[in-house]
Amino acid sequence: MTDTSYVIRNYHPADFDKYVLLCRESNELGPSGHPVSPGIAATWLEWPYYSPEKDLFLVESDGEIIGGLDLRTEPDINRVILRCWVKPQHRRKGLGKQLFSKALSRVKELGVRYIHVNIPEENKAARIMLNKSGFKPVRSYLDMKIDLSNIDGTEADKAASDCRCFKPGEEAKLTHLQNRAFAGQWGYNPNTPEMISYYTRLGGFSPEQVILVCDDEKIVGYCWVELVPSADASGEQQGLIHMLGADPDYQRRGVGRKVLMAGLAYLMKKGVKTASLSVDSANHSAVNLYRSIGFVRQARNLWYENEVD
Repeated sequence: MTDTSYVIRNYHPADFDKYVLLCRESNELGPSGHPVSPGIAATWLEWPYYSPEKDLFLVESDGEIIGGLDLRTEPDINRVILRCWVKPQHRRKGLGKQLFSKALSRVKELGVRYIHVNIPEENKAARIMLNKSGFKPVRSYLDMKIDLSNIDGTEADKAASDCRCFKPGEEAKLTHLQNRAFAGQWGYNPNTPEMISYYTRLGGFSPEQVILVCDDEKIVGYCWVELVPSADASGEQQGLIHMLGADPDYQRRGVGRKVLMAGLAYLMKKGVKTASLSVDSANHSAVNLYRSIGFVRQARNLWYENEVD
């Protein structure tokens, strides 16, 4: 198959079923193993600040969608995040470079200053392409994992008894806490109640997956967990620590550890054997917290940046 058999174009609604199939395959190839249902895919396409017809590019070959690239704009921090994927049998044909060229035109229309791309450290081909395209590595994140059989069950149960679950209607409170907890941290885009509502509409969400620690009525820490299928053939669920934060006024008072242990207690009660997370390697206090509980490094991801002319 030659390069001339490929067509790169914008997404349109008639592509939806093929887009779902591509999402399923791209996730099966990655470490997360997230199941992609039509409902989840439809919710992704409803992401705020996102227009699928303008921000999603697809690669078509003989009527099959074999790759794509989407842009997620975060206007408050003046950046766009690019996510690109191509089926393995169609790689090394220059499609990534062509997709990035298409995306750059859209980025200039959006008027943002920075382009960010996240890739696994071991993806040498992507690193070479990004370097040639003017991108520079600016941050690294650690993928960490824990065997939940090594958790202190007594501490976890005690932490769970001191916490409670998120309640619908608390979106504004959770937004306020997140923005306080992550203010000034690299790559953090200030949240809104609308964004929290968006995430709670994603398939598989349950309010009990957002664990809160409170001081009277004030939310001072939270741990948002997810249940995802294993990436291997075991079929077992794995736990994912999606987000963890504490009010700056309550840091160094054990709030982060307590709510994390409560999150792990929830996962253990669901029969989950392992849990994973991703953390900024420069966030030493968070890395030390995870290591103190038993998380170990599995891999490293790199963030690349390019400043738009």
